[in-house]
Formats: sequence, structure tokens, C-alpha cells
Amino acid sequence: MLWFAILLWLIAAFWLICGLTALRGLRRVPNLWKIPAQPADGESTAQITVIIPARDEAPAIEATLRSLLAQTIPVNIIGVDDRSTDATGVLMDRIAAEPLPPGKLLRVLHVHELPDGWLGKPHAMAFAARHATTPWLLFTDADVLFAPDVLGRSLRFAQPLADHFVLMPTLILKTAGERMLATFFQSLSLLWWRPWRIPSPGARDSIGIGAFNLIRADVYRAVGGFEVQRFQVLDDVRLGVEVKRGGYRQRIAFGRELIRLHWAPGALGMARNLTKNLFAGFGFNPPLLLGACLGLALICYAPIAGLFLFWPLRLAALLSLVMIALHYRLAGRYFSGLSTAWALTLPVTAVLVLYAMLRSMILTLARRGIVWRGTFYPLRELRRHSGRLR
Repeated sequence: MLWFAILLWLIAAFWLICGLTALRGLRRVPNLWKIPAQPADGESTAQITVIIPARDEAPAIEATLRSLLAQTIPVNIIGVDDRSTDATGVLMDRIAAEPLPPGKLLRVLHVHELPDGWLGKPHAMAFAARHATTPWLLFTDADVLFAPDVLGRSLRFAQPLADHFVLMPTLILKTAGERMLATFFQSLSLLWWRPWRIPSPGARDSIGIGAFNLIRADVYRAVGGFEVQRFQVLDDVRLGVEVKRGGYRQRIAFGRELIRLHWAPGALGMARNLTKNLFAGFGFNPPLLLGACLGLALICYAPIAGLFLFWPLRLAALLSLVMIALHYRLAGRYFSGLSTAWALTLPVTAVLVLYAMLRSMILTLARRGIVWRGTFYPLRELRRHSGRLR
């Protein structure tokens, strides 16, 4: 019992330190809603090229393109039809052939074969970047919806302060299961991710998000672009790492509802959608992932078990649970807008996340690689190209 008492108090101290640090630190992360948009007549030519890799995105691609064409500032858009087997390319070509709003340019590139030694998405983004001529590049996904003034706000914020700017997306959550899992991920992310440290040149903390990576074109090329990430699964995260390692200025901002996306249908859909990413996030290293599973199980379930013991241990358990609720509160305030009451679903969501982590590892090892968008990539090559993400 002594060892469990020590463990409970260590977990309580861990949650307390993380919770108070996040409470203070998140206040320093800018809110893009407080940044005025670039005036509509402030630029006569586009300063940003938006690059959208798309493979079998027919249900979402039209809405994404039209939200970009509705931006209040001039913008160039390069859409890449990456070997789609559905109507993605046809839809993109059709929109590009329409009369476009003033100041908007849409170009569609088609990839028919994937060269050896590349993953599909990094290849599509690198291919498009070679055709861009603007001083800024925005790499995004084919299912993201953009508020009309988001690029104007982002440019106004980033131009004097950043070489690489990331805007946190808002998840479109359609079911209770999606809300349950999203708040868990957003809450627990604050245990190892410190967004308030990202601007600090001396901190190793970095950021990269596939929905919104805005980077100066010269900095993109200086860090090697996606050519040096040809077989990198977490290409968005890796781009942020390379920018920070290169000594360039990196910034992040919140801005709920400025960019929105629906990640996956249902809680199980969200868990399964992580099959490609989770094992990759641990460098395809089974002991590392299993250790993370054990740590996650302990910090989530040990405080619950402590509630059924005698009072000194109940106190440690209650302290942990209060700090968990604080993390959910912070996630609701800065990310999702959801209620702190979703903390009550912690036991269920922790099981789902553990399932997703183990499933990612087991399937990757069993297949000796990953299947991503219909293409198989061998594990040997994935491991050779994976590297430190911090």
C-alpha cells in the first residue's frame, strides 16, 4: 500500500504542476480574433499561395476551395489532385474554369504516379511549392473551411513577427462520442505540449499542424522544404521542428471558428483515424509506445482507484481529479468551447485512446508498414526516415 500511496501523491503533484503551468501559460498565447484583418485594398497582388494536397476528397474539396475564394485579400491557390480515384480532380478543374473573384487565382495540378521514395502528401506539397511565387506559403488540408478574413488576419499578425505561423483549428463535432474524444485529446495534450513556449528561441517546443502551416517561402526553402521529408508520416509536425531548429521565428495563435474541420465520424472513427499517426509519433518504437500506454493508464486510472481508499489517499486522488477537470476547462476555453463536464467521461475516453495507440502499433507491425490513402509504405523505410520530433 505504501508504494501506491507514493504513486498517488506523485501523480497528484504531476497534475498540479501541469495544471497550474498551463493555466498561467495559455494566457500568453495570442487570440487571432484580436488582430485586425489586412485591409481588402491593402495589396493589389497576392502575398499568399495556399497549397492544398487532395486525394479522394470529393465530399469536402469544393467547400474548402470556395471558402478560400471568398477571402477578403488577394490569394493564389494551388490544388493538387494526388492520384484521386473519385471526382476530386474533376471538381477542382471545374471550379478553376469558372470566373473567379477579383484578386483570386486557382491553379490545379494533377499527380498521376507517385515517384519512388516519397509519401503521397509530402510529394504533392513539394510539387505545388515549386510552382509558387508569392512570399508566403500556406499548407493546408482539403477538408478545412476558412472564415472570410482569416488569411487577412494571419498575414497582419505574421508579417512582423513570424517566419512560420500556425493557427489552431476548431473541430466540427457532430456526435457525443466526437466531443468526448476531442476534449480528452485537447486536455491531455497540455501535459506535454506547451504552446506558450513556442515563440521562445531557447525552447525546444515547436509546432506544425496540417490544417494551417503558414511559412515564408524563403524559410521553407532554407529548411529544405518537403523534399527532405519525403518519407515522413508526420510531415506537418516535422516542418515545425525543422523551422525551430533552423533558428527561425515561430508563432502560434488561437482563434476559434476561424478555420474549421471535421476530423472523423464518431469516436471510433476518430480513434481509427489515428492508426497512421500514433505509432509514427513514437518513432515506430514499440517499447516507447508501450511505456506511454502505461503512463497514460496510471495518470488516468490511479486517481479513480484512490477514491475508494482511506482519506489521505483520497485527498491525493481528489487533487488529481480537480486538476484533470481544470485541463478540461482550459481545453473548453481555448480549443473547443465544450463543457468541463466532459471530464466525467475520462475513464471511457482513456480506454479508446489506449485502444487507438495499441491498434496503431499492432497493425503497423503486422502489415510491416502503413496503408495511407490506398498506398502501402514499408516499415523499414518509415523507421529509417523517422526522427526526433522535439
